Amino acid sequence: MINKPNVREWMFRALMFEAEADKFKQAGIQVGADAQKIERSLMEESLNPFPIDIRNEALQMSRLYAQLNCFENSVRVLVKERLVDKFDVDWWEKGVVKKVRDFAKKRFDAEQKNSWLEGKKTELILFIEFGHLSDIILNQWDLFSDLIPSQHWLKQRLDELEKSRNYIAHNRLLLPSEFKRIELYIRDWDRTVGF
Repeated sequence: MINKPNVREWMFRALMFEAEADKFKQAGIQVGADAQKIERSLMEESLNPFPIDIRNEALQMSRLYAQLNCFENSVRVLVKERLVDKFDVDWWEKGVVKKVRDFAKKRFDAEQKNSWLEGKKTELILFIEFGHLSDIILNQWDLFSDLIPSQHWLKQRLDELEKSRNYIAHNRLLLPSEFKRIELYIRDWDRTVGF
C-alpha cells in the first residue's frame, strides 16, 4: 500500500516553517532568495548590451521614474477615494469634469484598438494625464481642502512635478539639482497630505 501524503500534516508543517522563517527574518537572517539581489542582477543583465554611459544615466533616472510613478499613482488613489466617498459608484460621472472624462474615454478607446499592447485597461482614471489630477482636485476643492493647504500650493507642486515627469518620460537626463527638487516636493506632499 502506497502511503499518500497527509494534506493536513503538510499544511501544518508549511505554516510552522513560515512562522519560524519570520522569526529568522526579524533576527536579520536571510531566508530564501534575496529579491533585491535578484532584481539588481536582472537589471544588469538586461542593460548589458548598451554602452556604459547610457546604462549609468538610465540607472540614475530609474530612481526618479519610480518615485514619480509612485507619487502619480498615489495621487490617483487619493482622488478616486475622495470622489467615491462623496459620489459613491457615480464618482467618475459626477466628480470629474466632462472634458477630462472625454479625454480619458478617447485614450481608452484608442488602447482598446491597440489590443496587442497589454497593460491595465480597467479604470478610466488610469487614462488621464498627470495635469488632469490637479484639475479634478481644484474642481472638487471642498473634498480636498482639509488635506491640501491651498490651491496655489497644489498647483505649484503638481505643475512642477508634471514638467519633470514629462522630461523623464521622454528619456532625458535631469541635473542633480532637479533630483533634489523632485524629492523635496514629494517629501513635502508626504509631510502635508500623506500617502
